[in-house]
Amino acid sequence: MSQVNIPNVKIAVVDDDLLVRDFVVTVLMYCVNRDVLSFDSGLAAWRYIEDNESPDIIITEIDVPGLNGFELMAKFKEKSPDKKCLLMSANPDNEQPARNSGADVFLAKPVSVNDLFRVVQTFVVRD
Repeated sequence: MSQVNIPNVKIAVVDDDLLVRDFVVTVLMYCVNRDVLSFDSGLAAWRYIEDNESPDIIITEIDVPGLNGFELMAKFKEKSPDKKCLLMSANPDNEQPARNSGADVFLAKPVSVNDLFRVVQTFVVRD
């Protein structure tokens, strides 16, 4: 993981589990004190990305409806290859495919506060 300075970072969180999504969004908002977008499907996230400026970082569950995490990441990286995509899953068998497919990070669920703090420290250097 390489450190990047993103002064006005925009993070998108994609997970169909409302509790997990709200937890991740809340922790990230606390950490970065900036806008964190929230989506319940890969398709909803992609529609936003198509119509707006791409977020700097996407954190997505692999198994979400519409576009799954791999499909969303492929589209996102094609549009914005310099941006970061983190895949998360409760299935440990998804870690190697996530890394092989170009994910910047794989987060094993349940995601901890410390995992999210590390993401912020690695990818968001506050100005």
